[in-house]
Amino acid sequence: MPQGKPLVVPDDGLTTRQRRNRPLLAVHTGEMKGKSTAAFGMALRAWNQGWSIGVFQFVKSAKWKVGEENAFRALGALHESSGQGGPVEWHKMGEGWSWSRKPGSDEDHAANAREGWAEIKRRLAEGRHDFYVLDEFTYPLHWGWIDTAEVVAALRDRPGRQHVVITGRNAPEELIEAADLVTRMTKVKHPMDTGQKGQRGIEW
Repeated sequence: MPQGKPLVVPDDGLTTRQRRNRPLLAVHTGEMKGKSTAAFGMALRAWNQGWSIGVFQFVKSAKWKVGEENAFRALGALHESSGQGGPVEWHKMGEGWSWSRKPGSDEDHAANAREGWAEIKRRLAEGRHDFYVLDEFTYPLHWGWIDTAEVVAALRDRPGRQHVVITGRNAPEELIEAADLVTRMTKVKHPMDTGQKGQRGIEW
C-alpha cells in the first residue's frame, strides 16, 4: 500500500468516495500491549471529526480509573460546552467480572457480559454512535460467554456508517475473518522482561 494507495481497485461498482467512506470493523489483538491504546488513538481522530463516540469497556474493573477514560470524559464535556469535537459516552460493561474477580459465579459474570453486549447490539441497530470502541471484548467471546456468530452477524448487518474497533487477546478466527482491518500486536521487547512494573503515564 505505497503512499496510502491501494495496490488493487476492485470492480465492485462503488465510486472512490463510496469505497473510502464505507464503515470499517477493526480488530486489535495479539499478546503485546498497545491494543487499546491504538483504538483510543483512532477514537481521538473520530472525535475531532465531530463523530459520536461510544466506549464500552469489558473485563477491566469498574473501579479502575484509566487515563483514557478521564481524557475522553473531558473531551465529552468540552463538546457539551463549546460544540467542539463530538459527544462521548463511556460505559464499563458489567461490574464484578474483571481480572481481579469479585464474588459471583462465572455464570453471573457471563450474564453481565451478555447484558453489556445486548446494549451494544441495540445501539448498533439504531445507529446511536459513529465510532465504537469495544475494549477487551475478545475475552467474553473467547470464554464462550457471548456467541461470536451472533456478534459477527450484528456487526455485518449494522446500518449506516458506524465504525467499530474491538480489542483484546485471542480474537476468534470468525471475528478476524469478518473484520476489514486486523492488527496483531507482537512483542519484541518489554520493560517487564527486566523486572520493571507498569508505570504512571505509560500503562495508566
